[in-house]
Amino acid sequence: MNLFVIIALLVIVSAFYSYINARFIKLPVTIGIMTIATVVSIGIIVLDNVNPAFQKYLTALAKNIDFSEAVLNIMLGFLLFAGSFNLDTNKLKREMRPVLLLSTIGVILSTAAFGILFYYGMRLFDIKVPLMYCFLFGAVVSPTDPVAVSAIIKNSKLPNHLETIITGESLFNDGIGVVLFITILEFIHSNTDKIDITQTAVLFCREVFGGIALGMVCGYFVYRLMKSITDFQTIVLLSLALVMGLSVLATYWHLSVPLAVVSAGIVSGIRSINISNKETSHQSLERFWKLIDEILNTILFVMIGLQIVELPFLNNYWITGSVSIVLILVARWVSISIPLTFLRRSLSLKYKDVNILTWAGLRGGISIALALSLPHNKYRYIILAGSYFIVIFSVIVQGLSLNRLIRRSYEPQEEELIS
Repeated sequence: MNLFVIIALLVIVSAFYSYINARFIKLPVTIGIMTIATVVSIGIIVLDNVNPAFQKYLTALAKNIDFSEAVLNIMLGFLLFAGSFNLDTNKLKREMRPVLLLSTIGVILSTAAFGILFYYGMRLFDIKVPLMYCFLFGAVVSPTDPVAVSAIIKNSKLPNHLETIITGESLFNDGIGVVLFITILEFIHSNTDKIDITQTAVLFCREVFGGIALGMVCGYFVYRLMKSITDFQTIVLLSLALVMGLSVLATYWHLSVPLAVVSAGIVSGIRSINISNKETSHQSLERFWKLIDEILNTILFVMIGLQIVELPFLNNYWITGSVSIVLILVARWVSISIPLTFLRRSLSLKYKDVNILTWAGLRGGISIALALSLPHNKYRYIILAGSYFIVIFSVIVQGLSLNRLIRRSYEPQEEELIS
């Protein structure tokens, strides 16, 4: 199956699922697409028991998609740039402290908490997973997914400050999560019991700060180019070249692609590129990237659903998957509560805000892509199956119930600040 056929089939399936949701189901787009894709894929697996040939033809598309490559090296850059370019930077500045706190220390704490809980939790079921693989699993599922988060909370009734924190955190913590994932994976491959703190710190700083610096420099340079012209076609091409160029350069120099693209999006979108008040290039460019974001978002969740067909071993991992859902919620709550406890005097967050931040921490395609990139061994399947359970639960269950939790939490009443 050639590349054009794969893309054509993906677009056709995405359009069909989107129509079914918009015409009949009428759920929020991300939740509706994910639900339909999951149900269809499970149905295909069931039909395989009746007629294996039926699944053979229906799974041809899923088998020809390198999901990890498509998400991490192609789609992620466009999705993160779209989110950061359209981000309200004035609101982000006001909430920068909790955003940076949760996207760095929060991800590390969540990874550690989940890893320890999963290690001992699995032993209760006589399932032994090495501690470093448990931490690796934590790095896979700890970063919140900006695609899932932005698609679901944009129609919610979240207070402005919480919406900014959740959106900003999800944009930045992907880079930290990917770097953490790579660091732990390299340690596992090194077959050593000792961690070289200096080498690890150098790798971490190079990936993180190098990616941010590259994105800021390239973003500002392209911003100046876009501001100097009025031809909208050229402006769009420059923005596309910025995303693709950063992905190539960051990969070649071993820097964080997510952080480079997010930094570039913020720098290039923080100021208007309009030469005069009569021009509307900036507003048009925002609408262009919003459209790109929505289209790729739909295709991504169709791809997630299709991949389930390729994972028949999910039937053997109900215990680990179910336990993983509970543990990631606990780890998420811990990773938010501990940092905010130490900054309770400088942050005006309430106890109910912590609960909302916990429940709104959705996982999506990035977790699946990282899990699929793992080397083939018996622990890979535990992590991959658990990641699917967490993603499906977070998008469908947490996504559907988020607005209800928000309404219950923010009924008119006075509550004490965290103290």
